[in-house]
Amino acid sequence: MKKRIWFNQWFTTVAHFINMIRSNKDGYEFKVYGTSISKDALYLSYCDAAYQEPNINGEEYILFCLEFCRKHHIDIFVPRKENVLIAKHLNKFHQLGVKVLVCPDAKLMERLDNKEKTYRYIANHPTLRKHIHIPDYFIVENGETFINAYHALKAKGHKVCFKPVVGEGGKGFRIIQDKEESIDELFYQGTSANISYRQACEVLFQQSKFPPLMVSEYMDGYEYSIDCLAYDGVLMAVIPRKKENGRVRELENSKELIEVARKVNEVFSIPFAYNIQVKYKEGIPKLLEINPRMSGGLHYSCLAGINIPYQAIKLLLEGKKAIEVFQPRFGIRSSYIEKEVILNNIYCDSKLLYK
Repeated sequence: MKKRIWFNQWFTTVAHFINMIRSNKDGYEFKVYGTSISKDALYLSYCDAAYQEPNINGEEYILFCLEFCRKHHIDIFVPRKENVLIAKHLNKFHQLGVKVLVCPDAKLMERLDNKEKTYRYIANHPTLRKHIHIPDYFIVENGETFINAYHALKAKGHKVCFKPVVGEGGKGFRIIQDKEESIDELFYQGTSANISYRQACEVLFQQSKFPPLMVSEYMDGYEYSIDCLAYDGVLMAVIPRKKENGRVRELENSKELIEVARKVNEVFSIPFAYNIQVKYKEGIPKLLEINPRMSGGLHYSCLAGINIPYQAIKLLLEGKKAIEVFQPRFGIRSSYIEKEVILNNIYCDSKLLYK
């Protein structure tokens, strides 16, 4: 009998994970449910049944999730949206017989969701602080403290950037440049994360207080995503993925970054699939964030010969019996091209898109 698996509001690249989970080697069969607030979310076209989510958050969203699981007899829930809050309500999903692919340690989830809490914990931990480098940073909530932080970092010789303390991906990330944008940059260099110091001040002084912002040194070296698969303290796979120029990615056998992943696993013991992001400066990898979920670019890392999305589901279903230590293939460089996908828009009622 097919297992019913549900992906709520996710990155578009979850379409790759859906295909990999379906094409597993063990003969597990799945009926895939997908939801999104947008009826045109691309990954919905890869699902067997798709529904439009209400645009709600918090406890109201948890009630929606529970009702969706109950109504559609969901066996496996793979959340991205509100995954921290979902971890706090796991027992309610378990009561419905739903297995949830999320770290069950809600306190750890909450800490890792907040960059300041993560950095502070690592800086004060006797093991982690020896192996994981933290960038110089300040937390600000108003224009005056932003100016102070900016000048303090500049006095140390740093180029300065900022990003919301709670957020994901590149949302809100800006690199501060001392000069205004030039005609050449405007016309010929495309979309940029750069912002002038003057413009940053103008924006941040629009309110007397704003949500916590991390103002930090900018690391100008290569960025790596370290995709990990683990369970019950066993690190089953570690794949450092180098983000080269443009769309090029390389799977690199970096002993330094693999050791970072080992220390994170040793202390946090995050189960299933998760991701550590670092960026180099002057030969030193400095932590950006730890994401206790599948990363948006995980499908690149799966070129190492490991079906990580499926293996994570298998761990959720079988527990310790599914533990297996993998040997990734490194040295693989890849990129991608755009591909057209026909969107399914068959309306049966106000919520159901197709089935």
